[in-house]
Amino acid sequence: MRQQRALIATLTATVTALALAACGSAEDDTASEAGSGLGLVDDGVLTVATEGTYRPFTFHDASGELVGYDVEVAEAVADELGLEIEFAETQWDAIFAGLDAGRFDTIANQVSINPEREAQYKFSTPYTVSRGVVVVAQGDDSVSSFADLDGKTAAQSLTSNWRELAEESGATVEPIEGWAQAVALLEQGRVDSTINDSLTVLDYLKENPDAPIKVAAETEETSESAFVVTPERAALAEAITGALETLAADGTLTELSEKYFGDDVSQ
Repeated sequence: MRQQRALIATLTATVTALALAACGSAEDDTASEAGSGLGLVDDGVLTVATEGTYRPFTFHDASGELVGYDVEVAEAVADELGLEIEFAETQWDAIFAGLDAGRFDTIANQVSINPEREAQYKFSTPYTVSRGVVVVAQGDDSVSSFADLDGKTAAQSLTSNWRELAEESGATVEPIEGWAQAVALLEQGRVDSTINDSLTVLDYLKENPDAPIKVAAETEETSESAFVVTPERAALAEAITGALETLAADGTLTELSEKYFGDDVSQ
């Protein structure tokens, strides 16, 4: 009797082990099939480079978790493609070198599409669209276009392309180090305006809804940000585009935009 029980127990354990192995193998096969033909660094895993220090796009919250608009968009894309996701936090100065070296599959870090990059890389459809905006004090109605900056002062970083736009518009530039200093001078009434990216301004107003500033004008030209891959991973760019189109259609991108910016910045 004991031998029969032992034999039954052994057979049961063996069958269970085989079933678990088969289940794990099926899951591995499914993950592998999901990324088939995409040239991923690791089968079944979308490896995404991001800075992790660029609020509100990619940063660490109070608990230390990696969060942000770009992070959640990347997670939604991976989920749509049936892939696991792994983030590789990388300094901006080294991020394209890492992509070229094949250390990760793509970058989610507000990579803007421009002719120079298009000549070297493949892009997905954009998931962020922004404009340059003129910001003035809440009660200032004298500025409604870039032309109205003629003769006014604008707080701008000397290394920013917004400085050039301010000067082209006839403004006298007050040199500053960045947005925080620019908005402080504006709120104190020490300058008339500042020009910056609309996403920066939306983020600030979401965090500071009572700030005494407003957007007075915006550029017609837009800046578009997307996932970027090396040329040999063109199929991955196409797959990401398909996922983004689905996420746009079902409202996911709008929801994430409003979560981080209080407005839809995905189109």
